Amino acid sequence: MTAGQTTAEGAGQPPALTIDALGKKCPIPIIMLAQQINDVPREAIVSVLADDPAAFTDIPAWCRLKSHHHVASHELPSGGWAIHVRRNY
Repeated sequence: MTAGQTTAEGAGQPPALTIDALGKKCPIPIIMLAQQINDVPREAIVSVLADDPAAFTDIPAWCRLKSHHHVASHELPSGGWAIHVRRNY
């Protein structure tokens, strides 16, 4: 999935939580996501704002490993991405 692509499932659902990891190098954005994903209800969306290029690929990979769903990645106007993750459990 490239920046700006969205899966149909959950495309219009607003994030229940936004994690600002801008300026932080990997693995910090993933650590922040792992620490906070249980703060939202099941099926809710968490948006991770990140500008480290590793986060763009590492967060979707983390989702596959942890059985959460990478919903979409959107480019931010100021640089970086909003990476949307659905909590599955």
